[in-house]
Amino acid sequence: MAGDWLSATAFAPALRDALATADRLLGPAGHGWVVGGTVRDLLLGRPSRDLDLVVPSGALDLGRALADRLGWSFFALDERRGVCRAVGEGQVDVADFRAPTLTADLEARDFSVNALAVSVRALIERGGATVEDPTGGRADLAARRVRLCGPRALAEDPVRVLRAARLAAQPGWTLDVHVEPAARAVAPSLAGTAAERVRDELIGMLEEPDTGRALRLLDRMDVPAVVLPESAAMRATTQTPPHRFDVWEHSLRAVEAMDDIASHLDGLEPWGGDLAAHLIEPVGDGLTRGGAMKLAALLHDVSKPETRALVDGRTRFIGHDKLGAERARAIGRRLRLSTRATEIVARLVAHHLRPMHLAQAGLITRRARHRFFRDLGDEARDLVLVTLADAAAVRGDPPLAIWAGTAGDVLRLLIQGMNEEERIAAAPPLLTGHDVMGALGLGPGPEIGRHLARVRERQALGLLTTREEALAYLDRARGRSLDTPGEGP
Repeated sequence: MAGDWLSATAFAPALRDALATADRLLGPAGHGWVVGGTVRDLLLGRPSRDLDLVVPSGALDLGRALADRLGWSFFALDERRGVCRAVGEGQVDVADFRAPTLTADLEARDFSVNALAVSVRALIERGGATVEDPTGGRADLAARRVRLCGPRALAEDPVRVLRAARLAAQPGWTLDVHVEPAARAVAPSLAGTAAERVRDELIGMLEEPDTGRALRLLDRMDVPAVVLPESAAMRATTQTPPHRFDVWEHSLRAVEAMDDIASHLDGLEPWGGDLAAHLIEPVGDGLTRGGAMKLAALLHDVSKPETRALVDGRTRFIGHDKLGAERARAIGRRLRLSTRATEIVARLVAHHLRPMHLAQAGLITRRARHRFFRDLGDEARDLVLVTLADAAAVRGDPPLAIWAGTAGDVLRLLIQGMNEEERIAAAPPLLTGHDVMGALGLGPGPEIGRHLARVRERQALGLLTTREEALAYLDRARGRSLDTPGEGP
C-alpha cells in the first residue's frame, strides 16, 4: 500500500489520458477528484480499468465532453443525481457531489475504505496526489477491515449490504463488528431495491475468487431470504445418504467447490489452460462463464424442495433438473440477467444430472459422448465442472480428489474427447436440407431436420464420410427408423 501518496503512474495509460483530458476540461477554476474503489484498489496495488470521478456540479456536461474528446461512448446513468459514464478503452464514471463539500461527500459514502479521494489536478500537474481520508479509511485498508462510514450508511442504501459481503470475502478481510447487525436490520429493505443494482452487486460477487465465502456472509445477514426467496425451502429440505447436507448447505458447498476448481485449474491438466480461457468469456452485464457456472452451482437443486417425494420407501427428487431449469430462468429474469447468461445457467441446471446418468450406464460409447457435446454445445465444458462441484458437495470432499478418483472417471473421459468433438462439430455437413428433400421426395418441415441430425451424427461417428455415402444411407433408411439398433456405436 502506498500510504498518503498516490502516484499517477498507478493508473493504466488509458485512464491517465482520461484524467489529463478531464483536467483540461475542468479548466483552471474547476476541481475534480478520483474517489472510491478506484483509489482503494490502486492503494492496494491492484490494476483498475475503471475510474470514478466526482465534481461539485456539472458532472453530466463533463462526462459528455470527456466522452466526445476521447471518442468514447456516453451514458447518462442518473440525470437527477448527476451521474454518467464514458466507456472506451476504459470506463469513467462522473458524479456530482452528494453533499456541499468533498469531505461531506466522502463521509456520506458506504465504507471507510471507499471514502478516499485524490485530486485530479495534483495527479496531472505534480504526478501524484495526497490521499484525502476524512473517515480513517487508510487505517482500515491496512487492517483489511470493512467499516461503515456512518451508522446509517446501510439504511440509506440497502444494496450496500451486498457490497459489504463482497469486500469482506476477500482473503484476509473482515467485517467490523457493527456491520453485521446493521446489515440484518436493513436486509428486508433489499426487496424494494432496483433489480439491476442487486444484479450488479451479485455479479461482482460471482466474479470474485471467494464467492462461497461472500454468500455465507450474506447468509449470516439474512439476505438470501430476500434476494433469493427460494433459499428458504432449500434450507428446509433434507437429503438422504450419500448426501450429508440439506439442499441449501449442499448448494453453498457446490459454489465453494467451484471457487476451488477455478483457483486450481492446473490440477485438471492438460486441460487447465483451455478451461481457464473458457471461464473468462463474457456472457453479459460483466458476468463471465466462470461466474455463470457459480450461479448454476447455487441453483442446480433449486427445485428439489417441490419435487421431494417418497417412492418405494426412498426419498426421490424426480424431475428437479427440468423444473429447476424453469426456476433458474425465472430467477435470471427477476434479477435482470442478460438473456445469454440466463440461458447458460438454465441449460446447466437442466442437464446437471446427465454425467451421472452416463456413469450409471457404464462404458461411455462414442455415440453417447458425441450426443453429450452436441446437446450441450458451448456449455459442455461448463457442465463437466459444475458436475464436479456438485459431486464434491455431496459429502464435502475436495473437488480435485473427486476428479482424480473413480468418481471422476466419466468427467475425465468427457473432457478427453472435447477437442475431437469440437473439430467434428466444425466440419462442414455432408448434406443440406435440399439434398434430403430431393433424395426422399419430401417438402420442407421438421422431418428434414431430423434426417439431417441423424446423418450428421453418423458423420461425426465416422460412419459416413462422403456425400454419396450419406445419400445412400438415406436411400437405405427410406421407410424405416434411422436409429435401427446395430447401426453403429
